[in-house]
Amino acid sequence: MVESADSVMADLRKIIHVDLDAFFAAVEQRDYPELRGKPVIVGGDPAGRGVVATCSYEARHYGIHSAMTAARARSLCPQAIFLRPRMEAYRDSSRQIMTILHRYTSLIEPLSLDEAFLDVTAATANGILAVQIAREIRASVRQETGLTISAGVSYNKLLAKLASDWRKPDGLFVIPPEKGLAFLSPLSVGKLHGVGPATVKKLSAMGIHTVLDLRNTPRETLIAQFGKAGAWFAEIARGRDHRPVQPSRARKSVGVERTFPQNLEDRHRMLSILQEMAGQVSAHLQAQGLAGRTVGIKVRFADFTTVTRAYSYSQSIWRPETIHACLPGLLDKALSSGSPPSIRLLGVTVSSLNKGEESLSNAGQMNLLASEA
Repeated sequence: MVESADSVMADLRKIIHVDLDAFFAAVEQRDYPELRGKPVIVGGDPAGRGVVATCSYEARHYGIHSAMTAARARSLCPQAIFLRPRMEAYRDSSRQIMTILHRYTSLIEPLSLDEAFLDVTAATANGILAVQIAREIRASVRQETGLTISAGVSYNKLLAKLASDWRKPDGLFVIPPEKGLAFLSPLSVGKLHGVGPATVKKLSAMGIHTVLDLRNTPRETLIAQFGKAGAWFAEIARGRDHRPVQPSRARKSVGVERTFPQNLEDRHRMLSILQEMAGQVSAHLQAQGLAGRTVGIKVRFADFTTVTRAYSYSQSIWRPETIHACLPGLLDKALSSGSPPSIRLLGVTVSSLNKGEESLSNAGQMNLLASEA
């Protein structure tokens, strides 16, 4: 049955998603004009186990992206300029931008230093359009910070975020209620919130490739295959997302996990993958200006037995090498549980989070060009 746009109009809200373009790299290019127009990579040392926190659009042209190993990034673009993060500079710019956002609404949900949702429903009650607010935000950010920000406007968080990605960089895109279903229909299911690579593979095996395919799949079938997540997939395929913008949203952990197409049995391979994930977690922590005290791993065996092990530091940590340090011991403890040695999933998480003022500000004390390659 074809669903009408009227079915998604209940509790209509005006949501804006804003996302700074290549934030860390853009701050560096703003503060150091000699870097403009060049492939700039902010992150770890390409000679070690460092990862890319973010990179300029000039670097992205070479296929470089966040969470990629710095060594791989260097191989793709030998002339790239590698910089250590200056977290205090990024936090200062983020605070400036959040001040701008608060001119329009107090309902702001920061997702990281460079990304946030705004609920401007109340601000549009007097006839001002949400798209006009988005235009003013973008103009103010450019004028007051020298940075560019992309914005998406729609009637829920799902579509607003998709919209902000649609015309990056330096773009603005609106998805009105009457066009939401049509916009979603041709998209790959992997574009949807909560649909990761493992789920995409499983959906593909079911013959579900696009959001329209997902929408045409009976809800009962999705629930049978994916449990509660299946109910969520059925909702978002129909353009429904009732999640409110939560100003007090506090993230409890940052993690990465991976399900493997073939089970792992070699411990060295397991440890190597965990270390790669630790680099990705470190990059996510840097991007959000966070640090934590507890490193945890998740190990799921072939019989679906799941074991978690954790280690807590006395001080906040965020650097990949610090996360790496406890992984061999945690893996040994997990593998000694008596479960079968064949592994189908691994994950790394850092929790007990804080803003990391002391830990992350140390990055700002490094010589800007110390890691230049």
